[in-house]
Amino acid sequence: METTADLLVPSADLLVHDADLLATVDDGRREIAGGWVAVTGGVVSGVGGPGDPRPVAARTVDARGCLVTPGLVNTHHHLYQNLTRSFAPALTGGLFEWLVTLYPLWARLDEEAAYVSAYVGLTELALAGCTTSTDHLYVHPRGAGDLIGAEVRAAQDLGVRSHFTRGSMSLSVKDGGLPPDSVVQDDDEVLAESQRLVDAHHDRSPHALTRIALAPCSPFSVSTELMTRTAELAERLDVRLHTHLAETQDEDAFCLERFGRRPVDYLADVGWMSDRVWLAHVVWPSAEEVTRLGAARVGAAHCPSSNMVLGSGLSPVAELRAAGAPVGLGVDGSASADAASLWLEARTAMLQGKLRHGAGSFGARDALEIATRGGAACLGRTGEIGELSVGACGDLAVWPLTGPAFAGALSDPVEAWLRCGPVAARHTVVGGRFVVEDGVPVHPGLDEQLAVHRRVSERIQAPL
Repeated sequence: METTADLLVPSADLLVHDADLLATVDDGRREIAGGWVAVTGGVVSGVGGPGDPRPVAARTVDARGCLVTPGLVNTHHHLYQNLTRSFAPALTGGLFEWLVTLYPLWARLDEEAAYVSAYVGLTELALAGCTTSTDHLYVHPRGAGDLIGAEVRAAQDLGVRSHFTRGSMSLSVKDGGLPPDSVVQDDDEVLAESQRLVDAHHDRSPHALTRIALAPCSPFSVSTELMTRTAELAERLDVRLHTHLAETQDEDAFCLERFGRRPVDYLADVGWMSDRVWLAHVVWPSAEEVTRLGAARVGAAHCPSSNMVLGSGLSPVAELRAAGAPVGLGVDGSASADAASLWLEARTAMLQGKLRHGAGSFGARDALEIATRGGAACLGRTGEIGELSVGACGDLAVWPLTGPAFAGALSDPVEAWLRCGPVAARHTVVGGRFVVEDGVPVHPGLDEQLAVHRRVSERIQAPL
């Protein structure tokens, strides 16, 4: 016979309850006033409203006055670039000029730099509600050590869900590319390292915290053969593929001159036109190319702030989504207004959408969708991250909608979330565990790592 004591035994690890609004972003896009979400064993074990019976939980969070959403998903970043934030000599050029200025500094990367930049960058993302981040580390100076292994350690220390991509460059200045010789590698070395990292770190299990993808940097920094061989290796290893594409008009001109092809045609030539692929930026595809990308289910990481800072242009987000291409959000690296906040990117994406197609064309829910479900689709994790539904990862953000910035915003918590603010997450939870609690990172090492970051940044930014 069941007793009162039996009824009080926790049946969930975490219960977040009484949210002003719970925006699940699930298949039905349910929004539940007064909603609650329970997490057990790292996954969502229940979702309900005020009239639904709630489980007893070991830990409860009162979310009154808050919007609760899935944790945000960052689909494009260069964590190491926070070591050269707002670097004055690089602030007035376009993409190519910016890269040429910074490559010699990034050639000073080592394992300490990779660890501390990842630690600080992932903490910054978590403060703005991000629970899953990607990283594209494509600068691998000779003798620098295992840079991606160092990043993986930082993510594991913090408990953040991460997709690290093994970036690469094989064309230096002498080969017609942009980077110096010291940061490029030959194709065989890149592929061997790609295989090693997948074997060492790629977790294929559901709800994995760490996964690896393969990511030649761009058409103007790697050989055609490396693009083709990397696609073949990704197919064999069953991992995802990532690169920059169609970011600037300069890239269009480069591809036409070097390959006699536009970037999307080149992508097809090297075997990358598949749903295994997600691309960073995708600012300049033609209407016909948008259709082709959508038909192939090639994903796009929309980086609105970076595209504006570098003067690259406005990505055709609405057209890509209508064509069937998954679209996620990316903070990019230190070009992204030198900030790594997915809240900022979601707001900027909303504003850009309105600018392109009118005030009613793109709202806060569209921005939330690409910041969550869209990112999950880009990473091949639909149904697993980017939504609050039973069986999905227990990743969520609790956003306060109180104080002067939200005074008077009574009618629509989702719209208020992006129109008002700025706002940081009160709590960021990954797999049921707090990464940010009451606006403060949980891991105790931040002050120490910020001191290390300052020292390493000074070394890397020292005059050449």
